[in-house]
Amino acid sequence: MTSSSEPFVRQELAPERRAPASTTGIIGFARTRLFNSPGNALLTIVGVLLLWWIIVPMLHFLLFDAVWQGSDRNACLAQNAGHPVGACWPFVQAKLSQFIYGFYPEPERWRVNLTFALAAILLLPLLIPRAPAKVTNAALLFVAFPFVAFFLLYGGGLRGFAVGWSADVLSNLIGSIGDAGAKLTSLGLGQQLPVAALLLKWLGDGIVIASTVALYLVFPLAWLQRQSLASGQPVWADLAVTALLVSLAVFFLSGGFRNGWRPLFTSLAIFAGIGIIIAVMGLDRGGLPVVDSRLWGGLLVTLVVSVTGIVASMPVGVALALGRRSSIPLVRIFSVAFIEFWRGVPLITVLFFATYMLPLFLPGNFTVDGLLRVLIGIALFAGAYNAEVIRGGLQAVPRGQSEAAQALGLSHAKTTGLIVMPQALRHVIPGLVNSFIALFKDTSLVSIVALFDLLGSLRASFADPVWATPTTLFTGFAFTGIIYFVFCFAMSRYSLFVERRLNVHRRS
Repeated sequence: MTSSSEPFVRQELAPERRAPASTTGIIGFARTRLFNSPGNALLTIVGVLLLWWIIVPMLHFLLFDAVWQGSDRNACLAQNAGHPVGACWPFVQAKLSQFIYGFYPEPERWRVNLTFALAAILLLPLLIPRAPAKVTNAALLFVAFPFVAFFLLYGGGLRGFAVGWSADVLSNLIGSIGDAGAKLTSLGLGQQLPVAALLLKWLGDGIVIASTVALYLVFPLAWLQRQSLASGQPVWADLAVTALLVSLAVFFLSGGFRNGWRPLFTSLAIFAGIGIIIAVMGLDRGGLPVVDSRLWGGLLVTLVVSVTGIVASMPVGVALALGRRSSIPLVRIFSVAFIEFWRGVPLITVLFFATYMLPLFLPGNFTVDGLLRVLIGIALFAGAYNAEVIRGGLQAVPRGQSEAAQALGLSHAKTTGLIVMPQALRHVIPGLVNSFIALFKDTSLVSIVALFDLLGSLRASFADPVWATPTTLFTGFAFTGIIYFVFCFAMSRYSLFVERRLNVHRRS
């Protein structure tokens, strides 16, 4: 008897089975990641022991054995607390205002709070990818906000505007050059070195003649400055003249009557906004009371130095990176020399030079604020490092990208700005953020030049005998360490978010 067997075909999918318990959950993670080999098992055990030896004492110091309430050092003494005392958090509560504002006058601290609030309001929309009006927001943050923040924090008013400032700077510079030429001419080397004396006299006379010609060239600016001062409203007159000159230049450079109307109206709108800020803040009437930068301190100085250094160093780094790759020998040599010089000098030396040596090279009637000198030095120092990071990104972009852009008729500037540079910056996000984090931490070095940042304010607070305890020192450094970690970790995590978002096409 034969039976015919027909093939069986399932009409529905078989139900899914659960994964084995040994490959999922905590047990699966431990078997596949932590103890999947003798070497990994040994490293896991060593790592757990290290974490135990580090984290447990830290938690005892910061939380379990810490003192949370008190009015003076007596609350943080072991004999009064009845147990070994960890962190003395009442010390941090008592000195918190000093850690944030330094020696900034207490009645004027609302200006610091307002500056922090404006910075947060303008920064948050830039950090949100889907937030609208990115260009306007960036212009307000990087162009208008520094102007407002300076007059909020420092105070004072305006005695002129761009025309007056340019006239003063150029006149002082030309005057100092003329004085240098006159000194060369008057050097008494005629008897010892007659040939050298003659050459120096010719050189000095040439410098004096050149400075005289330059003074005649800047005469229109000086005349406009005098007319603004004679008008009775020097700030508004100078602002009007500056707006007129800049707007006309933008109009004609953008295409004149054919294509220059929109840039013209944009320029006028920007100057109108500047005028509104001047009127609201009363800068034409003296502005707010002046608070010398030597009174600034704490987190305020740390954020001012780090943020200014980060923002200002980026265009410096981009310019130097492009200059080092330039085909013009003079530009390339200058960029290489600048980068190698600033990278070969420690930051402490830069701060000392900017604070104590730079005033010696300035004209006698021209002074620069100490904090501003430090900001300039840090921006140039960080810019040299950023230049090499950006140059690495530029080298990572295939040459075919620029060749294809040129084949489509794009100019060199548009090729660099629209094609090459965006790709290069996308490659160097980790390196740039690493430089930014290092710069944020290196702001503690400004205490060497008599500027009290967060760490400097902390060290100054240790001199208070009211809070002199065995654990005060460790509590203060733990608090500042937490603040530095929060800011640095936030920058690191946001950079990872930006990197994943920009490199989504590279995901497999």
